[in-house]
Amino acid sequence: MTELITPQLVALDQNLGESPADVIRFLAGKVTDAGRATEVEGLFTDAFARESKTATGVPGGIAIPHCRSTAVTVPSLAMARLSQKVDFGAKDGPADIIFFIAAPEGADQEHLKLLSKLARSLIKKDFTAALRAAATPQEIVELVDGALADKPAAHIAEAVTVPAAATAGAGSTGFAAPGAAPSPIGGGISPVGPKRIVAVTACPTGIAHTYMAADSLVAAAKEIGVDLQVETQGSGAVTPLDPAVIAAADAVIFAVDVDVRGKERFAGKPVINAPVKRGIDEPEKMVYEALAAAEDPNAHRVPHFGAEEDAERRAEEKGEHLGQKVKKVLLTGVSYMIPFVAAGGLLIALGFLLGGYEIALGGAADKILANNNLLNLPSEYPPHAAGPLGAYLGAVLFKIGALAFGFLVPALAGYIAFGIADRPGIAPGFTAGAVAVFMNAGFLGGLIGGLLAGLVAYWIGSFKAPRWLRGLMPVVIIPLGASIVASGAMILFLGGPIAAAMTAMNSWLSGMTGVAAVALGIILGLMMCFDLGGPVNKVAYSFAVAGLAAGSAANQAPWQIMAAVMAAGMVPPLAMAFASTVLDKKGFSLAERENGKAAWLLGLSFISEGAIPFAAADPLRVIPASMVGGAVTGALSMAFGVTSQAPHGGAFVFFAIGNVLMFFVSIAVGVAITALLLIALKRWAVKKPVDTVAAAA
Repeated sequence: MTELITPQLVALDQNLGESPADVIRFLAGKVTDAGRATEVEGLFTDAFARESKTATGVPGGIAIPHCRSTAVTVPSLAMARLSQKVDFGAKDGPADIIFFIAAPEGADQEHLKLLSKLARSLIKKDFTAALRAAATPQEIVELVDGALADKPAAHIAEAVTVPAAATAGAGSTGFAAPGAAPSPIGGGISPVGPKRIVAVTACPTGIAHTYMAADSLVAAAKEIGVDLQVETQGSGAVTPLDPAVIAAADAVIFAVDVDVRGKERFAGKPVINAPVKRGIDEPEKMVYEALAAAEDPNAHRVPHFGAEEDAERRAEEKGEHLGQKVKKVLLTGVSYMIPFVAAGGLLIALGFLLGGYEIALGGAADKILANNNLLNLPSEYPPHAAGPLGAYLGAVLFKIGALAFGFLVPALAGYIAFGIADRPGIAPGFTAGAVAVFMNAGFLGGLIGGLLAGLVAYWIGSFKAPRWLRGLMPVVIIPLGASIVASGAMILFLGGPIAAAMTAMNSWLSGMTGVAAVALGIILGLMMCFDLGGPVNKVAYSFAVAGLAAGSAANQAPWQIMAAVMAAGMVPPLAMAFASTVLDKKGFSLAERENGKAAWLLGLSFISEGAIPFAAADPLRVIPASMVGGAVTGALSMAFGVTSQAPHGGAFVFFAIGNVLMFFVSIAVGVAITALLLIALKRWAVKKPVDTVAAAA
């Protein structure tokens, strides 16, 4: 097996900068210079993306940045002992011992086990003390090789067990207990009789934190005298806890940053949930919290996967403030609405392509479908139709699209209500949305109706019904009551004013020309490029989609807004592709160049998320450059009067674009501006390197 660490991968007593990014980039360079990775930037990007999810600092002045990366060719450990400590997010302060774990994307299990074993060794005080005392890189290599050669401690394997009878002194774990007294969180609780706890630890990468948290919890439990068994859901094969052990447990600890696999096995047990890093930073507190939960009949419990899921979800949502909750339910409604819009809008656009735009006027499609079929094609049809067959097929496609589009507002309202009240809210939400359509209250009416229906359904569902009535609550009582209240309020009080507001807004948009239209294009372009598929982007897109159904040959303003939004949303991924694969290949990492190739197709398809890998790695340059280009594209699209009758599809729905040449010109200008601005920012808006880093390299 290839050596994981060599003297070439060790740097001692050097100042590598002031931030984790500086240190990680230096160590990624070490790995690459040793011929164990193909390029620095790709490895750094993957490692820093992992660091951005969860800080890798652990108690004792240690940090373990780590990642899997396609840039890595040989599993590797790079180590730095810093002369100037750097804050990696540990509670006890900055770190001076840094181990960088670089694993290939398809690393074999033996290497992953060794990497995980090293991570466990780092919570042992004698090991870290030896690392600080080592005089040469070769001594560091020998210390690490020695740690990896030792047999695993008896108290942990893939499922970690500590006998309750084990004494605190048996087996050196290196756990630093915060004093002899119990943790304050325990409230003075000490186990009476044998207490049993089970735990699951897991992190996104599954190399370091998973196993360090397991060892820390085990050590803390041993000090307290508690029987604790851990299931490590890491990168290696998982050995599940014995069902009998789970059944006998008094409480459960989930120290995880990802979903627990097989969570239903722990149903009904008192549970302590926390990020995996807390299992390293505060293991004793977590054990005492679990002991307290075991004694508390009102403690939070792992839900039985049915009715109790609602209780768990609501408990988790208690910490959200009102703005977060409203955003969450609105985005839920929008996400379920978009498929109706996309399918319906594209079908309508195809109907226009074959049957001419006149197919939508004067009930032309309905007349053709009522009087004709494939064996009896129409003799009279719109002048822009592609012949009798085109007219008939155009009418079919237009009608299907129009019917699908008819679900836009009800689906929005129904799934907003679902986001608030779960399944009992769907029926009253859809009903309120249908009432909004009937009242001509449109998108805004559906939004308000959905919120109202969801709130009423949630309120009714909070009643404590008699046992004999509980079965009827979600299927009869809640839908009936919420539909009466929400839809009744829409008809009696809210629908009229909302419809008037929608009419006024549509009139304003229809009459908007010149500077006002260009200004709106700038605003929409900025919003589309601000968070690349996030909430702000979705607000702009939803605004455009909501008005699409109101567009017509006489009122093209909604179609112009849709075109501006689509064009601006295509700019970031196309600009990233243009910059990284054409203009300045050397300025981008191998991973970014590969992402750039994919971004061509994503951008042409109007998938703004194609730029996210670039924005995640370099947000302060990518997002401002994208916003500038998007604003220019939005303004040009509105100024040229470009229209889109399709809500999605980008370049592939060219047939639904009015003034298609200027549509592509607007995009090309924005892409060029963003790409050039990004390259300029990368070259001239850079952080000055630390002199000692250059000297050390």
